Amino acid sequence: MTSRANSPHESRLRRNWRRTRAELAAPFGAVAAALPVRWSRRNGHRPPDGSPSPAGGGPTAAPAGAPATEHPETTALWRMRTTVRDQPGTLAALCAALAGYRVDILALQTHPLADGTVDEFLLRAPESVAAAELTRAVGAGGGSDTWLERADAHDLVDAPTRVLNLATRTALDGAELPLALRQLLGRCTIHSLPAKSLTGRRLDGTPPVEGVLEETVMRLRDPSGGAITIERPHLPFTPTEFARARALVELDARLGPRIPHRSDVLTLPEGNEITVRRAGTGDLPAARAMHGRCSPATLGLRYHGPIGDADRYLGHLLSPRFGRTLAAYTASGRLVALGHLLWDGDETEVALIVEDDWQRRGVGGRLLRRLVAMAAETGCESVYAVTQSANTGMVAAMRALELPLDYQIEQGTLVITARLSPAPAPAAAAAPLPSPARPHGH
Repeated sequence: MTSRANSPHESRLRRNWRRTRAELAAPFGAVAAALPVRWSRRNGHRPPDGSPSPAGGGPTAAPAGAPATEHPETTALWRMRTTVRDQPGTLAALCAALAGYRVDILALQTHPLADGTVDEFLLRAPESVAAAELTRAVGAGGGSDTWLERADAHDLVDAPTRVLNLATRTALDGAELPLALRQLLGRCTIHSLPAKSLTGRRLDGTPPVEGVLEETVMRLRDPSGGAITIERPHLPFTPTEFARARALVELDARLGPRIPHRSDVLTLPEGNEITVRRAGTGDLPAARAMHGRCSPATLGLRYHGPIGDADRYLGHLLSPRFGRTLAAYTASGRLVALGHLLWDGDETEVALIVEDDWQRRGVGGRLLRRLVAMAAETGCESVYAVTQSANTGMVAAMRALELPLDYQIEQGTLVITARLSPAPAPAAAAAPLPSPARPHGH
């Protein structure tokens, strides 16, 4: 059973389908604590235009001083970011404007800028108050460049706990850095770019040690070489967010390469035992040896390129910066299968290769289930596999997950997407997948 590895070039084909100042207590009792706001990507990318959310809307809220309703009113949580002048009284005016709509401020933090301050709020507002009304109220209170989106109970997290959790995850596993950055910064796209191409040519674009912040893009030097590029087109990054992201990258650099050492012994249906554990660059020799035992057909299904180039992809695939890899070893210590969970921008790819003699014995299915479980643990909404329409083994393994599947195929290239969370609202039809090109990355 095999699936192909997407190169960074080919990943673009797949994607054609798919912000310190100390936290302040507010001057009103409505602000209970100063907490950061995590910008969730569950609602998709949306510009800061203050347009009503599909879940928002409703009649205009009653003005301040209106009679209280007989029954408690249904409320909604909102995340809001707005820019105010950095002078006394501006925050009070903003809070007073929100109070006019019976809005409760649950959390607040500030990001100082050179010519103003960006305030982040977590708000509880009556369900009847629409997003456009909140935006107008903020504007009347002195706010500008306001960005607003729905929040949920997951956003009620205090800043120290969240940052410590992210730092702990990063310390335990080198593959966690991209995920920690995404949770820190919210709905953003993260790309890890190697320092050299597969052919050994040095690539341009390595940022300086201190990193680069350019409005909606930040570039950080990857401790393992190359660069980490983070993009958030819908909302500019603040200097505070840049400093936090850089601190996580510096932590990763100090700790060096690391992967968890846990392993599990699995018994296959036929009775053979295999050991499954996380793999890294230390497994390169065993992976090359496995390639040597694989047939040209197996390597061709996996990599979709010249067979002689297959070994070049292994360094990239086994690097924890680009994802997580599971290796299956026999009792005699021979590597017979690899399963990859690859961070592809803001999406996640699964890929498998199983040595010929161990195909159709349950190895690939076991690896795939573990990869999907790992993806779900990191909060991924879906995973996809890119293979050939004739690869019945991979198709069967994906179907055996018993998850909702979407299929898209063009000119023999098949993309199977497994949804790990409820289906999102209907979207526009996806663009066709272009013809497969020769891999240049994986």
